[in-house]
Amino acid sequence: MPKNKKQNSSKTKIIIPIVIFALLFLGIGVGMGYFKKNLYTVMKVPDFQLIDQNNKKITNKDMLGKVYLVEFFFSRCPTICPVMNSNMKAIEDKINNPDFGIISISIDPENDTPERLKEHAKRIGVKSPNWHFLTGDRDYIGSVADQFNIYIGDNEDDGENLSHSGMIALVDKDGNIRCRYNKDNTPILYYSGLNYEDQEGKTPLLTGEYHPDREILIEDIEKLLK
Repeated sequence: MPKNKKQNSSKTKIIIPIVIFALLFLGIGVGMGYFKKNLYTVMKVPDFQLIDQNNKKITNKDMLGKVYLVEFFFSRCPTICPVMNSNMKAIEDKINNPDFGIISISIDPENDTPERLKEHAKRIGVKSPNWHFLTGDRDYIGSVADQFNIYIGDNEDDGENLSHSGMIALVDKDGNIRCRYNKDNTPILYYSGLNYEDQEGKTPLLTGEYHPDREILIEDIEKLLK
């Protein structure tokens, strides 16, 4: 075999692995970019129909065309609810967009009447007409929470009926629950409304100075509003 052919063959053997490696590296980069820019679709938002603080019936269909958050809480809650409401208020202030809304569903409807919820909204400084504090039948609210896959205590267990998760659902304009991917490219499904003692969001703390999910929620809401 002529010398130049041997040299070309050797070069080809060297170049092909380099090209393959470069393509793999590019593919990984594109994939990472996809996960950073795109939000996962969890499911359609469950149907709900409840009464807000202004005695107005609010349904999931009324929220179509808006990006909104859904939380479960109760106004007498002395622990995580004030933290969640505070983080929601910070998000409301930051977004400040008529196409953004919040749904706060009370798990204590016996006490959280529309009148009481209106007082609660005024107390925490709600400004947006799209922030609805909802109340209704407790069993129905439990069913709605189950469909959201967000935990609230069983109404039949007096010791647990006012316990609930600090998770928040993010809903897009078409009525889909959306979420971002974590560092392992796995959908997080829901966001935390809690504060933490660490920036990584590993240790919840009521008085914690860090609220990492609040910051990423703001980013993801803005993506969906575009």
